[in-house]
Parts: sequence; structure tokens; C-alpha cells
Amino acid sequence: MALTDTAIRTKHKPQAKPFKVADEKGLFLLVAPTGGKLWRMKYRFDGKEKLLSFGAYPDTPLIRAREKRDEARRLLADGIDPSAHRKAHKAARAEVSSNTFEGIGREWFSRELPTWAPAQVVKVKGIFEKNLYPWLGHRPITEIKASEMLATLRRMEGRGAMETARRALQYSGQVFRYAIATGRAERDITPDLKGALSKANVQHHAAITDPVKVGELMRAIDGYSGTLPVKCALKLAALLFVRPGELRKAEWAEIDLERAEWNIPASKMKMREAHLVPLCRQALDVLRDLHPLTGHGQLVFPGERSHERPMSENSVNAALRRMGYPQDQMTGHGFRAMARTILDEVLGVRPDFIEHQLAHAVKDPNGRAYNRTAHLPERRKMMQQWADYLDKLKAGADVIPLHGNAA
Repeated sequence: MALTDTAIRTKHKPQAKPFKVADEKGLFLLVAPTGGKLWRMKYRFDGKEKLLSFGAYPDTPLIRAREKRDEARRLLADGIDPSAHRKAHKAARAEVSSNTFEGIGREWFSRELPTWAPAQVVKVKGIFEKNLYPWLGHRPITEIKASEMLATLRRMEGRGAMETARRALQYSGQVFRYAIATGRAERDITPDLKGALSKANVQHHAAITDPVKVGELMRAIDGYSGTLPVKCALKLAALLFVRPGELRKAEWAEIDLERAEWNIPASKMKMREAHLVPLCRQALDVLRDLHPLTGHGQLVFPGERSHERPMSENSVNAALRRMGYPQDQMTGHGFRAMARTILDEVLGVRPDFIEHQLAHAVKDPNGRAYNRTAHLPERRKMMQQWADYLDKLKAGADVIPLHGNAA
């Protein structure tokens, strides 16, 4: 006798063992001891008995289970195995899903991940998940038109995120090219958008590059009345001109006071290449002064609330504000521009020595990247020359004006 909804709800209660309740034409309900009621269909194909699953009651009501049964019987009438047909359909859906912009984008992201610094990982992930995937993620990559991509980028421009839009276009192009390389797309649409985006207002990190004002800054740092770690961070930012993130995440195990070297591992570097920083005499003095306070721990500059985490990324900038230097005049990152400009234009140091010490992508005449110890003797000399020059500026000694500033 055919099943009814009333009978399923009230009559067929769970027992100690699973049992079947037949409906019609091969459809039956499997009642589990746990109380679950599962739709199944028994059929034969090529002489073999097989089962199909149609879901659980009441999520799949009786009428829908019968519709699925009838669909399966129509396939059987055409000589098609319903189970094989379902698997093929599922595989096709999975292939379409893997060929979406999001599917390929996440695959590309996972392959690039090991080459990126942690901050870049967060930035790129945010661009895709907040700005691209919500609108383009579900679309097969071969069907996305340049006009769709532009409309998505315009949303970013509409809220003033010009640089984010530019980056999103750049990374999208890499995803399209990866899709081409893996045989899932034939062309990259992003070049079609060349010139279509508004030009971003590039804002460089504010920096003091006038030698006289640099001297004033160094005297202000000497007179800073905040905590010792922040004062030492300010001094080392000026002396070593590493990136702010590299400085605040420094570990004592990376620093060899005897050899006067700081070896920064590749995992902390923007370019994912290990970097060696020669330590001038003044930098060694700063570190030795700080060591009794933080040397018992892992971090050179631990946070105030937790010694397991580095000081806040805003600590140096906040100290500069406290000293009277607004954001448009000097930043923690600005110490790099300060050193680069004066080493080149005042002290006449070879630009490739400076660029290598800044951990920029410097190549030799044959196009090979310099290794971490390249020009080490010259860079040691440069770092000491820079520190001695800062001491002279701090003392108010005569300075050579920058090119273009001379009377």
C-alpha cells in the first residue's frame, strides 16, 4: 500500500534496528534507530541491483521523493543508469565551479602564498574577498567580460579606493593568465581596461631630507621622554632605515652583537629574501642599552600589554606626533627616504649600495639578484658613515646642503 504523509509522521516510529517501508515502483522509506527517515529507490540496471538516495524526510517530502523516483525511471526507460547520470552531473557541476573566477582565484592565491610576506597575504586576500568575489566570484572565468570587470572596479573607485581598484585589476590579470596557463581560459581581458581607471593620487611617505632639519629631528629623538623601547626604536629607525615592520618584529636571536650584524629571515622581508643589516657602533650602543630591559625575552621591542607580541605598528609614528612632527612631515617609513636621499645626494654613496641596504630588488650587470652578503664591506662602511654623519647633524656641525638647496 502506498505511503501517506500522515502514516510517515505518526505510524512509522524508530525501532531497535533499521527497517524499510515500501511506497510504490521501487521507492521506500528507510527508518533508522536514531529517528532519521531516508528516501531510497531500488532498481536494476544491466542485471545488477542498485540503490538511489533521494534525501531525508521531511526535508524531502513524499511528493518530491516520488518526483525524483519518476525522473529516475524515465532515465532507465532510455537506457541510462540514474546513479551514473547523477555522478556525471555532479562532476560537471564541480568542473564548472572549479572554473569560476573564485575557484581559479583561490587556486592561484594558494600557489603564490609562499612567496608573499604576511602583510601582503592579508592585503591580497582582502582585495579578492571584499571587492571581487562578491560580484565576479560565481562567474565562469571564460564568460567574464571587460565591461563586468570595469563595473566591479568602478565600485571601488566610487568610494575613493583608487589604489585598491588598480591593485584589483593587476591581481585579476594574474588570475586570468594563470587560467590560460592551466587550460581553463583563452585570453586575459584585463589589458582591455588599460586607461579605463581613474589615476590614483600616489602619496609617498612623508620624510625629512633637509640636513639641518634632520639634525633637529635627531636632537628631538635624543630628548624623547617616552618609554625606552620606543626611544630605542626611533634611534634605530634613523640609523638602520629598515622597514617599520622589520624593526618592530626584530628578535634578539637574529642579532649578533659580537659580529655587529642583524640577520633578518626571509619570512619577515617584503621581497621574501633574507637580509643582512651591518650594525654601526651607534646601533650597537642602542641595543646594548636596551638589552637589560628586553633581552630576557624573544622580541627586541615587545608590546606593553603582551611580551609575546611586538610593539604596535603605530608606536614610532605616535612618538613622532608626540615630538611635534605631523604625519605630513615625518613618518616611521620616512627614515628610509631620509637615508636614501642624503646618502646619495650629500654623501655621494653609490646608489646600488644604498638600494641593496634598503632591501630593494637590485640586480648585477648580468641581471642576477645580489645575495644578502653582496658588497658587505662597502655597506658596513656606508652604515658607519651614515651614523657618524647623523651625529654631526645632531651636534649642529656644518652640513652640506642638498643639491638644489644651495644658495
